[in-house]
Amino acid sequence: VNPGLLVPCLAGCALTEATRSLTFPISSSFLLGHLPYFWKKDEVCGRVLQDVFLEWAKKYGPVVRVNVFHKTSVIITSPESVKKFLMSTKYNKDSKMYCALQTVFGERLFGQGLVSECDYERWHKQRKVMDLAFSRSSAWGRCGFSGKRHPEAAQCTDTRGPGLSPSSAPRGDAPSSAPQAAFGMETSMLLGAQKPLSRAVKVMLEGVSASRNTLAKFMPGWRKQLREVRESVRLLRQVGRDWVQRRREALQRGESVPADVLTQILKAEEGAQDEEVLLDNFVTFFIAGHETSANHLAFTVMELSRQPEIVARLQAEVDEVIGSKRHLDYEDLGRLQYLSQVLKESLRLYPPAWGTFRLLEEETLIDGVRVPGNTPLLFSTYIMGRMDTYFEDPLTFNPDRFGPGAPKPRFTYFPFSLGHRSCIGQQFAQMEVKVVMAKLLQRLEFRLVPGQRYGLQEQATLKPLDPVLCTLRPRGWQPAPPPPPC
Repeated sequence: VNPGLLVPCLAGCALTEATRSLTFPISSSFLLGHLPYFWKKDEVCGRVLQDVFLEWAKKYGPVVRVNVFHKTSVIITSPESVKKFLMSTKYNKDSKMYCALQTVFGERLFGQGLVSECDYERWHKQRKVMDLAFSRSSAWGRCGFSGKRHPEAAQCTDTRGPGLSPSSAPRGDAPSSAPQAAFGMETSMLLGAQKPLSRAVKVMLEGVSASRNTLAKFMPGWRKQLREVRESVRLLRQVGRDWVQRRREALQRGESVPADVLTQILKAEEGAQDEEVLLDNFVTFFIAGHETSANHLAFTVMELSRQPEIVARLQAEVDEVIGSKRHLDYEDLGRLQYLSQVLKESLRLYPPAWGTFRLLEEETLIDGVRVPGNTPLLFSTYIMGRMDTYFEDPLTFNPDRFGPGAPKPRFTYFPFSLGHRSCIGQQFAQMEVKVVMAKLLQRLEFRLVPGQRYGLQEQATLKPLDPVLCTLRPRGWQPAPPPPPC
C-alpha cells in the first residue's frame, strides 16, 4: 500500500530562510502553496499527481520543494541520493506522512504494521520474525504457485469460448499468496466482487484516498461513505481477530498448523505479542498483498493489448518452456526470461506502489542544495522511471531494457523500494504475477474491449483508469466464416 495518497497533507517543517533556498515551482497561492496544482492534475484524463511532480523534476532538477499550506516536503530524483537515503538504516519513514495509513477516519487500519511502522527498532523486530516465511522457496512450496494446490489461481485463465469480459480477473480476482503465506488464509476468501471481504477492501481503499481531504468527515454528503469506510475497516480487523483466535486455540490443543508467519509470531514470546499489531499486519498483508499484484496484472494486460509483437514473442517463449503442461515447475520460472523483462518494464511505467518517504532529521546538503532538518523526502520510482535522464525514450514500452545484456538501472528503478525497508513480499508478488501471466499466455488470446482508456488513477495505489475489460478466446480460435450469400 502506497503513502503517495498523503501528499496533499504534506507535513514537514514551517517555511524558513533555509527552505527558501530550495528550487520549487512558483506558488499559486500564498496560503495554499501548491495545492491548486494538485487539483488541476486532471485524473479524469488519466493524469495523476505523480505526473505533476515529474514535470517539476524535469524542469527544476533533482531537488524540488513542495509546499502545502505552511508545510514543506522535498522531491528527490538523483540516483546518488536514492542510494544514500533508502539503503541506509539511519533514515526512518516519516510518521507524519504515514499517519493516514495508520488510522482512517478514526479507525485503526495499518496501525504499527510492517508498512506503516516508522520506528526502526520496532519494525526490525517484526521483520525478523516474518522474513523466513517470505523466502522464495517457501513461497513456492507453501502457497502452491504452480496451481496444484490453488486451482483458483488457474480459474482466471481456464476459460472457454469467445466474448468474455473478465475485468475482475486482472483487477479484483488476481490470486494473492501474501495472505496465505502470512496467515494461512486461502486466496479464495478474496475472490469474487460480491463477497463481503472483497467489497470491504474496495471501500476501505476508497476511504484511504478520500482521507486526503481533511474536511471530508465534516461534509454532509460524505456521511454515508464515511460510515461504510469505518464499517469496512472494522470488518477486516474482526475477520483477522477471529482467524488469530482460531489459530491460537489450535496451537493450545496441539493440532497441526501451517508453519506460516502467524504461527511463528504466536509461538515466539508467548503471551507477550501485541494483539493489535498482529491485526495491523493481518490487514497489511490482506490488502497490500492483493491490491498491488492485481494492479500489476491489470497494467500488464492493458499494455500488452496494444503490443502484438511483444505478445507473439511471449507466446513463443511460453510454448517453448511450458508447452501444454497444466502446472508449472519452479524451474520453469527462471526460463521465462522475456516474460520477466515484460513484467519489469510494466513496473517501470506503471508501479502500483509508486514510492516512499524518509524523514531528514538534520540539515543536509543534497545534490548541492541545503535542506533543513525535520523535512520529509519523497522518492518516486514512477518519476524516475519516466525521466529520459535515466531511460532512453522512457514512455515507450520496451522490455529489452531489462534484457540479459542491458545495463541494469542503478537506483532509478525501485517498485518494491530499496534497502532494509524494501517490500517483504516482493518475491511472492513477482512469482505469482509471472505464473498467472504465463498461464494466460499459454491458453488464451486477449483483447481489450474498445473504448477503454490507457490512463491511470490514484486510489491508495496506482491503478488503470478503466477496468481493463477484455475479451478472451482460446488460443487458435477463429470466428466462423460468414455464411455464403443467398
